[in-house]
Amino acid sequence: MTVTLSATLATNEDIERRRRAGERVLHLAFGEAGLPVHPALRDKLAAASERNGYGPVAGAPGLRAAAAGYWTRRGLVTDPELVVCGPGSKSLLYGLILAIGGDIVLPMPSWVSYAAQAELVGSRPILVPAPPGEGGVPDPDLVAAEVRLARAQGRTVNSVLVTLPDNPTGRLASPESITRLVEVARELDLTIISDEIYRDLLHDPALPYVSPADLAPERTVITTGLSKNLALGGWRIGVARLPTGAQALRRQLLAVASEIWSAPAAPMQEAAAYAFSEPPELTERIALSRRLHGTVARAVWERFTEVGARVPVPQGGFYLYPDLSHLRLGGSAEITKILLEEHGIGVLPGHAFGDDPAVARVRVAVSLLYGETPEERITALTSTDPLQLPWIADNLDFLSMGLKELSLVRHGPVRERHPALVPTPCHG
Repeated sequence: MTVTLSATLATNEDIERRRRAGERVLHLAFGEAGLPVHPALRDKLAAASERNGYGPVAGAPGLRAAAAGYWTRRGLVTDPELVVCGPGSKSLLYGLILAIGGDIVLPMPSWVSYAAQAELVGSRPILVPAPPGEGGVPDPDLVAAEVRLARAQGRTVNSVLVTLPDNPTGRLASPESITRLVEVARELDLTIISDEIYRDLLHDPALPYVSPADLAPERTVITTGLSKNLALGGWRIGVARLPTGAQALRRQLLAVASEIWSAPAAPMQEAAAYAFSEPPELTERIALSRRLHGTVARAVWERFTEVGARVPVPQGGFYLYPDLSHLRLGGSAEITKILLEEHGIGVLPGHAFGDDPAVARVRVAVSLLYGETPEERITALTSTDPLQLPWIADNLDFLSMGLKELSLVRHGPVRERHPALVPTPCHG
């Protein structure tokens, strides 16, 4: 099997090469949280730096207890024995896909690594579009039909994956869609893998949030981590909450983990246990992060809608998923190349997320707009009006100029935004 570099990482490296060569490139391609580490977390990590033993494969008892408390506070009473820790939720997702086995149903579009990981372990992903206006969940009625068809062809389909809220669309699946998907999963005996890495970054915490585990704890695995809500992507620590009574799955996942990563890094586990205990200084940091991500995401949404793009209003995380097909410049690869090479705007093509390559949809990440230095990023985080900060305003002006040049040169006058895509107020 030929394995290629992740599209996200490959594009990030290309943009960084261009920047080192002196090009101005607005980096909207990389899903990094773009904020400094909280000092309290740095202190916890430093204090644990002498911990150099492997520790249990499932993770340190203190971390598993803290993660269990995190979910319990969200209404999912959790036994620490159901928690498995790993070096990032990405590794845990890979281990879960391998441990569960069989083919897997994925939303279309969905994060670039889901399908790639499935193919690495010999699973054939079944891509199913999300319901109109939603993201992160495959349309339940289409799931039922596709699974039955695949099984009629002799395939084994064991699982379905959702992302709440979603990468790449920034949307949150409705409670109705989750409820229906759970019904389908029960009917067809599917394990649900729910990637909830962005749960704490809903722009409006009042939005109704339903995890499949709320409705079907006996068949839902949840994965999460600290790379998004606390900007600890480089620390590589994640946790999984296994279904009630899933001892066989736990044994299999631990067997996989023992052969791939042995145990998460011990110092990271100490810091993560502190983070999952949710002390006030970290919950405050997450609230500020949520506000910043939502404010800048909506500002970028406005820039794209001003040039006639169809863009679902972002609801969580730091992503948007504009459709620029009205410019008639080709599919996602072509529009991505034009944006980068002619206008200095780096994004990811929709086809990298399993989307139709003929459609000019792109994934936009706003989180690297917050500043080039830790000082600028902290200022953005704590500002009541980050859009007025000179470096953020300059980035947004550069984006507007590039998009308007693209639209005017390629398509004529700028269109008014579509009324159905006007955002609701963000609280938080």
